[in-house]
Amino acid sequence: MSFLKRLGFFIFGLSIGIIFLTVFFKNKAKETGTEFCYLPNCRVLKDLRSKSYSYSDEVTKMMTNGEIDSVAIKSFFVDGDVDFNKSDTESKPCKTYVIEHENSEDKVQFLTVTNCPKKIVIEKITE
Repeated sequence: MSFLKRLGFFIFGLSIGIIFLTVFFKNKAKETGTEFCYLPNCRVLKDLRSKSYSYSDEVTKMMTNGEIDSVAIKSFFVDGDVDFNKSDTESKPCKTYVIEHENSEDKVQFLTVTNCPKKIVIEKITE
């Protein structure tokens, strides 16, 4: 059997295997609700979503005044981008993260969050 024929069989089998794995893992993620987070941004946001949270006095005032609502705050943890340059990831026991998010009115907002081992505190929201 020539090298090109063996290479063709190898590539054919490899492509079938990749398609099978892609379909298998996509279905598994849908059934169990798991997601594969390998990048730092995804891992931080997933960690923040998994904890209970509370609001600072400043954010509570913004919510009572109608400037922002809890749905908009939750969108930071789903669609936001963590700005690691502005974040303090070295402090212990609580780290501070700044999350950037573009809202529906094309305004860029920043959410400052303190991430403690058991819960998170939403400190402030700025534009």
